Amino acid sequence: MILFIEMMNSIREFLDTGGIVLTVIAWVICLMWLLIFERLFFFLRSYNIIKAGIVKSWKNRSDKNSWYAQQIRVAHVSRATEMLSQNVTLIQSLVVLCPLLGLLGTVTGMIEVFDVMAISGGGNARSMASGVSRATIPTMAGMVGSLSGVFMVTWLQRKTKRRTEQLEDCLPMNH
Repeated sequence: MILFIEMMNSIREFLDTGGIVLTVIAWVICLMWLLIFERLFFFLRSYNIIKAGIVKSWKNRSDKNSWYAQQIRVAHVSRATEMLSQNVTLIQSLVVLCPLLGLLGTVTGMIEVFDVMAISGGGNARSMASGVSRATIPTMAGMVGSLSGVFMVTWLQRKTKRRTEQLEDCLPMNH
């Protein structure tokens, strides 16, 4: 319990070092990873059940050649692709938002440095160090969050494309 309390105090001190912008970045990163984990769960569990239902429905059809059957096949693939790519655009938006928020942290931190310089005349290095850390820590956090999300978005997009192609292969047209 004491370890947990010390860990929470360390996190709180880190967030205070970066200012309010770092707290916003932390929330954005948490939301992004929550959505990524939801997508991973969907890919690993839910999609297989949906795919099995689509394949079973297609195999039970007697007519697989007509224009109507082809449209049903296209609709099945489109619905599955839509389910696979759900929230990926939102995750991409959060990935793009992270470095922008980091830049906002840089600007607010530098404003704090300039305020200290205006008040103290630029001779108080200790006061300016606080503003410099408020400028650099959010930038770093935004970039780290963005990079972690870029890899996952790329992976999700590749998996979506691959699973869509696999589903199309599982729904053959009779010729």
